[in-house]
Amino acid sequence: MATSVRICAKQFSKKYSTLSSAMIFRQLFDTVSSTYTYLLGDQSTRECILIDPVLEHVKRDFQLTKDLNLNLVYVVNTHMHADHITGSGLLKTISGCRSIISKSSGALADIFVDEGDMISFGNFKLKVLNTPGHTNGCCSFYIAEEGIAFTGDALLIRGCGRTDFQEGNPETLYHSVHNKIFSLPESTLLYPAHDYTGRMVTSVDEEKRLNPRLTKSLQEFIRIMNNLNLSYPKQIDKALPANKVCGLYDLPEDLKDGL
Repeated sequence: MATSVRICAKQFSKKYSTLSSAMIFRQLFDTVSSTYTYLLGDQSTRECILIDPVLEHVKRDFQLTKDLNLNLVYVVNTHMHADHITGSGLLKTISGCRSIISKSSGALADIFVDEGDMISFGNFKLKVLNTPGHTNGCCSFYIAEEGIAFTGDALLIRGCGRTDFQEGNPETLYHSVHNKIFSLPESTLLYPAHDYTGRMVTSVDEEKRLNPRLTKSLQEFIRIMNNLNLSYPKQIDKALPANKVCGLYDLPEDLKDGL
């Protein structure tokens, strides 16, 4: 029995990526918008970044960087969100870090990135992949050495971002996923910006085989996306104006206090 277990573990490690001991990784969650925020840090240099922070959890996220003795250097958004206000601006204010977003997003930031750019923290580098379709400014971020990618709303677990508002285009999204994300090694672990059923991670291999939308032909995918009949996003009217200015827009006083 022991031999069988060892073989299974060896086979699993070949098929799916695991993070190195040099990387600090935390996956955080917002229950209101079902948003994932990711903290990535370097064990040796103690530099870290946050991907897709949520305004209401700035205190939690910043406290975690202090608990882990990390220096927050960047806050990064995969796109200009419509379902929550980013915590980027407030985190900049309290930590001195810099904000990053795609130059095609239409939002303010300290640094604008484009296809092929690298975001460095410590000894790690996030490669920028432009993956528009949900919005014009959607990016995915890939760390080849770790075999992981952060796909924002472009690719969700067994799903994808909606395309019926904010420059959405189903044909563009289809090509973004197939040409950029599905071209990564199949063992690559994919971390989305949201999940609404409690799933935390998927892989290129899984989504290429099992995604109920993106395994279809382009024309069938367009038909599916044009007939989702989704409700109006609950927080879009306050989220978009705030996110255009990095989240620094009419901040509630309780969020400013105690930071």
